[in-house]
Amino acid sequence: MSYIPNPLIIPVGMLIGVLVALPIGPVNLLGLQRAVERGYFGGLAMGIGILLGDGLIALIAALGVNAVKGALLDYRTVIQIIGGLALMVAGARLFFQKPAFTSPEAAEKASLGDYVWDIPAAFFLTVTYPGAVIGLMAIFGGVSTFVEVSSTIDAFTMAAAIMGGSFCYWLVVSRLISRVRHGFDAGWLERANRIAGFILAGLGALFIAEMAVKQLATWWYAVPLR
Repeated sequence: MSYIPNPLIIPVGMLIGVLVALPIGPVNLLGLQRAVERGYFGGLAMGIGILLGDGLIALIAALGVNAVKGALLDYRTVIQIIGGLALMVAGARLFFQKPAFTSPEAAEKASLGDYVWDIPAAFFLTVTYPGAVIGLMAIFGGVSTFVEVSSTIDAFTMAAAIMGGSFCYWLVVSRLISRVRHGFDAGWLERANRIAGFILAGLGALFIAEMAVKQLATWWYAVPLR
C-alpha cells in the first residue's frame, strides 16, 4: 500500500474546491448572504460548514464512486425530500425574519465562536442538497479521466484538497464582502433576504414536487388496467 498520494491530486482538488464554492447554488448564496448581513466571521462560519459537507461528499465519492451512485439511486427520494424540506425551512426563515444587519463596529469585535452554530446548519444543508451531491459526483466522473484516485490515501488527499480550495475561497470572499458591506443598508438587505428566501423555499418545494410527481407516476403505472 502506497502512503504517497498522486501529486496532481492536490492542485486539482483545490481547483475543484473553488469551483464547488462558487455561488451557483442556494446554499452557497446563503453563505454570501450571511457575509453581507453579519460580516467576515458570519460568512466564514457558513463557508466552513459548506466545505465540511463538500469534503464528506467528496471523500465518499473518492472511496467508491460506483457504490455512491448506487446509494443515490436507492435513497434519492428520501435525500431529495429531506433536502427540499431543509431548503424550504431555511428559505421561509430568511424571507420572514427581520434583517439583523451587524454594524461594522460590532462585526470587527465579533469572532468565529459567535456564529459557530451556523457551521452544523450549513453542513446539514450541504449534505442534504441534491445539487451538491450530484454536482460533486459529476465532477469526479470528469476528473477521473486524467487524475487517478486509486488508493485510500489518494481519496483522503482529494477530500482535503477540495476543502482547502473551498476554505481559501470563503476566506477571501468573506473578507472582501466585509470591506464593502457598509455600503448596504437595512432596506436593501431586507429585499435581498426576501429574494434569497423565496429562491431557497421555491427550490425546496420544486425538489419535493419532483419526487411527488415521480411517485405518483410510478403508482399510476403500477395499477393494473381493467
